[in-house]
Amino acid sequence: MNNQEQNMKFMQIAMKHLPEGKKILDDKGIELNMDDLQPMLELLLNVMSEAYELGKEESMENKS
Repeated sequence: MNNQEQNMKFMQIAMKHLPEGKKILDDKGIELNMDDLQPMLELLLNVMSEAYELGKEESMENKS
């Protein structure tokens, strides 16, 4: 899987959970639109990518 495909899959996961995160913010009185959420989505994608790479490295170490 190339980086672009991986990012698309991560974005699908993030979008699936976005309504839950938006509800938490709304319940706290924090109003954000999609433009406001974009930097947080990018941060989340970076975290997911690093976690994926860590899991991949650990998987390779366990196979050795």
